[in-house]
Amino acid sequence: MSSLLKSALRRFFRFGSITFITAAGDSFTCGDGTGTPVTVRFTTASAQRRLLLDPEMAFGEIYMDGELVIEQGSITDVLAVALAQPYDLPRLAKLLHWQRYLVRRWHQFNPMGLAKRRIQSHYDLDSRLYSLFLDSDRQYSCAYFERPDMTLDEAQLAKRRHVTAKLLVKPDQRVLDIGSGWGGLGLYIAEIAGGMVTGVTLSNEQFEMSNQRAKAKGLAQRARFLLEDYRKIPGPFDRIVSVGMFEHVGIDHYHTYFRRCAELLTDDGVMVLHAIGRSEGPDITNPWIAKYIFPGGYIPALSEVLPAIERAGLLVDDIEILRLHYAETLKAWHERFLARQDEAAQIYDERFVRMWRFYLASSEMSFRKQNMMVFQIQISKRQGVVPITRDYIAQEEQRLRVIEASKGTPLQQAGE
Repeated sequence: MSSLLKSALRRFFRFGSITFITAAGDSFTCGDGTGTPVTVRFTTASAQRRLLLDPEMAFGEIYMDGELVIEQGSITDVLAVALAQPYDLPRLAKLLHWQRYLVRRWHQFNPMGLAKRRIQSHYDLDSRLYSLFLDSDRQYSCAYFERPDMTLDEAQLAKRRHVTAKLLVKPDQRVLDIGSGWGGLGLYIAEIAGGMVTGVTLSNEQFEMSNQRAKAKGLAQRARFLLEDYRKIPGPFDRIVSVGMFEHVGIDHYHTYFRRCAELLTDDGVMVLHAIGRSEGPDITNPWIAKYIFPGGYIPALSEVLPAIERAGLLVDDIEILRLHYAETLKAWHERFLARQDEAAQIYDERFVRMWRFYLASSEMSFRKQNMMVFQIQISKRQGVVPITRDYIAQEEQRLRVIEASKGTPLQQAGE
């Protein structure tokens, strides 16, 4: 087993410097010796076998279970080396990957009842957990770093402003927020842009907290949040926005999603879709992420999204690609989580802490090393609804900044 493991790992790790210590105490180094050296140790022979048979699933599992220990460096450093390698899995692992690709639509099948259970499995975790690492507004999606020295809170405010600028919201226009999270974007649109917001979420925790925040801010008449599936919401709406929700839709539901948006959007309406995407074509959801973090989720390629928009009779007005913004967001989340991991262990346990660290670190490195990105697609139903150049975005952002200043401090999470 030791020689087979050594052969497989040396074939995979061509760059960087990573040393492996087997459960029997043997050690060997892989890579070309460049970069920061890292060292990991297997604590059981079983972990070595699992990694050989199914590395895409086992890597995260054996780290979670304490069967892969980081002796030098951090889990982020190890993943930086692992995810920088050419994608050359062992033969058996390649077979598993293709098997997963063939059944990916089944795993992304998200009818209403199942979609709700899957969302709640992640977003209805103990609410204290998200307070450990998110910004004060609980934005759980890619921030927008206009400057490299921005704090997380500043960058998340910039994201809300940037998205709202693209929506071109006029006072009292009806705005639908699909996947409204803890209400931060919807409350911003209501308070700063003057919209009449309806937010929908499938998370009980988010539903309750969003409405509490609206009431606390005196915005309950302008922003209401519903525990409902977007497929059941009546329209029409002048504006539709969706940030960080589309990753939960699933490939076979894209036509339904955009057809419903077309039905809900007025003829002069504008929609902005903000979602994670992949730059290298269709693929699968990493099996570890699908099992432990986002069941039923999938990050699409633009080639999978744009045809569904076209079939729904909608027009694409603009596409913006945010590349390393999410890497910086995830880095900030991981640093904040790491600083309070003892509290996370008290809420759950040490295994959960390792799971969450692996999730945040692997996600960051997928953006830094594997060409993941975030896309913002601006959509309408007819030509001429939005200006023909992008100058208006900066102008609208500046207008919103002035209003923010007149309102005082940015919206805060209740109790902070």
